[in-house]
Amino acid sequence: MITFPKAKINLGLRVVARRPDGFHDIETVFYPVCLADALEFVTAGSEADNDQFIATGIDLMIRPENNIVFKTMRKVREKFNLPFLKIHLHKAIPPGSGLGGGSSDAAFLLKAIIRQFGYSCSREEIYSLALELGSDCPFFIDPIPSYASGRGEILKPVEHVLKGYYIILLDPGIRISTREAYFNCTPATPGTSLEDLIRLHPSAWRRYIINDFENYAIKLYPKIGDLKALLYKSGAIFSSMTGSGSAIYGIFSGKTEISEKLKKMAIFMGYL
Repeated sequence: MITFPKAKINLGLRVVARRPDGFHDIETVFYPVCLADALEFVTAGSEADNDQFIATGIDLMIRPENNIVFKTMRKVREKFNLPFLKIHLHKAIPPGSGLGGGSSDAAFLLKAIIRQFGYSCSREEIYSLALELGSDCPFFIDPIPSYASGRGEILKPVEHVLKGYYIILLDPGIRISTREAYFNCTPATPGTSLEDLIRLHPSAWRRYIINDFENYAIKLYPKIGDLKALLYKSGAIFSSMTGSGSAIYGIFSGKTEISEKLKKMAIFMGYL
């Protein structure tokens, strides 16, 4: 079976509170984009005594057994008798970019395995398993535009507010630690919820919608701020870092031309 785990961007991200369990309550809007990895698996055969894993594309710079794909299979095997698999993961979503690539790989693999082998599993059970793999994994079980709260697992569908808009997604080649990003962020309750703010016209978002991690990231890596400024100079009506970074996106009213400098860092350009 082959599946294509897609990326997401965050339309705003507010860190609301630090939780007793060590996590944080947030609010954000997850919005899917058509940048995707490719993930394929087949049964390894009755003679196999372990899983076989090949990764191509962007180098993750980790040992295969530390990949979230293996974590997902271990989680499934806690519940079901999963045969050993041959797996090929081709990475197109840069790791450490705030685009949710690892979480998407886990969620798409989880639901593909359940579907392929016909395991009996309710929707609630699938979401619960996904949450054990990562806070934003439940979103990728059904990746539609969603307002997210709690750890990011409490999801409420929202309108496709960017339908027909054009996005340019840039990868500055910087990996930011999510743990460090949260450590350097001061939680606060927003005056107006993102659920309400995204109902504004996207051209007004620049004044009201923010990512709480952005200032820390730009202070650490000024290049991120420079790229955001270049996207606005190129005609973006809204630009932001996504997640804890470091990918930057620009939202445009229609297809647009950008400088060669930006083209070299563009990992996706297309309509939403």
